[in-house]
Amino acid sequence: METYGKILLIAMPAFLVLVIFEKWYGWRKGFETVRTMDAISSLASGVTNVTKDVLGLSIAILSYEWMYRHWAVTHIGTTWVTYVIIIILLDFAGYAVHALQHKVNFFWNAHVIHHSSEEFNLACALRQSISVFFKLFALLLLPAALLGIEPKVIAIVAPLHLFAQFWYHTRHIQKMGFLEHIIVTPSHHRVHHAINPEYIDKNFSQIFIFWDKIFGSFQAELKDVPPVYGVTRPARTWNPIKINFQHLALLIKDAWHTQHWKDKFKVFYKPTGWRPEDVKQKFPVYSINDVYHFEKYDTPANGFTLFWCWFQMLVLLLLLSYLFGNIATIGSPQMFVYGAFVFIYIYALTDWMDANKNSWVFEALKFAMGAGIIFFTGDWFGLSGWATGLPYAVLAYLISSLLVSIYLTRKMQAQSPPSTF
Repeated sequence: METYGKILLIAMPAFLVLVIFEKWYGWRKGFETVRTMDAISSLASGVTNVTKDVLGLSIAILSYEWMYRHWAVTHIGTTWVTYVIIIILLDFAGYAVHALQHKVNFFWNAHVIHHSSEEFNLACALRQSISVFFKLFALLLLPAALLGIEPKVIAIVAPLHLFAQFWYHTRHIQKMGFLEHIIVTPSHHRVHHAINPEYIDKNFSQIFIFWDKIFGSFQAELKDVPPVYGVTRPARTWNPIKINFQHLALLIKDAWHTQHWKDKFKVFYKPTGWRPEDVKQKFPVYSINDVYHFEKYDTPANGFTLFWCWFQMLVLLLLLSYLFGNIATIGSPQMFVYGAFVFIYIYALTDWMDANKNSWVFEALKFAMGAGIIFFTGDWFGLSGWATGLPYAVLAYLISSLLVSIYLTRKMQAQSPPSTF
């Protein structure tokens, strides 16, 4: 937990710099693929995911370490061959889980956040789920456990395997020659994120593309079929916490409303998108039928509003970096209080981005919680150890955030022309 937090202290600034560079590059080339509101929503989603993971807010039903201790039939040692084996096993496990998430209604809820952006850029790679509290992934690493591959190898390779999936979320890199036959490239992954009928549920591979070719789920990007991105039941919100549970909420509602007892269970294990017939007729849900003619989600924004979005995200990343860098000192239960503040911060920011007239409630809650922490403890989780006045700087930020957000909400409610900056 602490080690992963320290890794993120390096990874987060690197990802942010690359996201900003892609925005600048697109502007320079006249091919903009990064809208501010969409990018902030993606970054906010990444923050919720890493905060949840660093705080350990999920349970492995069967841990790899337990399988290793009890089921290893041999110990092959730790050499370069070991790392090759574990990369291949991790990649196959990732392919299998990925395909399952796309194919089964219940499991789709854990992945829909990743596809929810109607753009395709580096930022959308950070849209990762917070809705999974019980993990079964380790079971797919059974071959590694039987071979006696040490858990420390998994601990090293797994984050690298995850981070290696970041770079190919871009529209600025075209086909890459012979590499198209070996690894997942931006072209392959553009297909995966597309909602065109030709592309849906294709290219589940994460590092090596040959899994798709072996199991028949490969589709090349076609010159005459430009990918259109998003999900066929669009999220229509920038709020990643809402997006994480939208699909599950729909499944629960459908199970409740259907008159057929079998359908109350079928709705969870049927193919993704399936709904009981009686529910479909009585409670229709908007779905994109023509992927080439629909309006992307957007909200009114002027130059200062967009600046405020980036400023809020920068402050959030600074506060998060402090948590990850000092999590051992902050300790429990204070770190969970900090985590709750981060989630309220994100909910307030993205609800405000949605131009929700009641977003001030969450901004006020954020202010009340943050100010309460400073008032009752006289500090901000030990921040005064760095400089005496820093907790008061946090308080000043909380006050200004509340006032500016309320002011801008009123401006956004006036329906100023939307921007795609």
